[in-house]
Amino acid sequence: MVRMAQWAVIIPADRWATERLFHHDTLTVAGLAGVRPAAGDRVLLVADEQAPQVVALGVVGDGLARRGAHGVEELTVTYSRRSFDAPVPAGELKLAEPVAEVDEEQYERFAVRLNAGPDRQTWLVSLDLPIEAATPAEAVRQFWSYALELGPAELPTFVSPAGDELAMQAFVLGEQANQDPEEDEDDD
Repeated sequence: MVRMAQWAVIIPADRWATERLFHHDTLTVAGLAGVRPAAGDRVLLVADEQAPQVVALGVVGDGLARRGAHGVEELTVTYSRRSFDAPVPAGELKLAEPVAEVDEEQYERFAVRLNAGPDRQTWLVSLDLPIEAATPAEAVRQFWSYALELGPAELPTFVSPAGDELAMQAFVLGEQANQDPEEDEDDD
């Protein structure tokens, strides 16, 4: 029987910001520091905004120890469960390196808590921009130009559970954002 190891991998702060904004199937991190995770090993993915927190589970991919653009060894992890919006506090991990082995009991404790999150459901997500154009095709081209230029930092995206459109909320940079100008005036 092949022994699988369990690892904790710290997501670098700049990459964590990107992971919260865009859906990726895999995560590549540098800094193996001599450790050698094997393909199929299980991974706790840890973000450290103020305090360490487990935000996802993953599996080490086949391209596990390749050299990146700067000649640094990189590890590729395929996500198996994400819990970005309900992370599990991980202060007990005490990680000194970006990639560190953890025992099976620790891994299971975090995996159980992470898997207890909410079930998947269908959401309606929209980005509405008023665009003046001569034709529908021109309006679409301008829409994509604005979306690419402004991106998630400036464009509010609206989301609601399917079938409950009145529960719509606005998000900017992956965080809920107030879009009611009257409420902003009341705050002054």
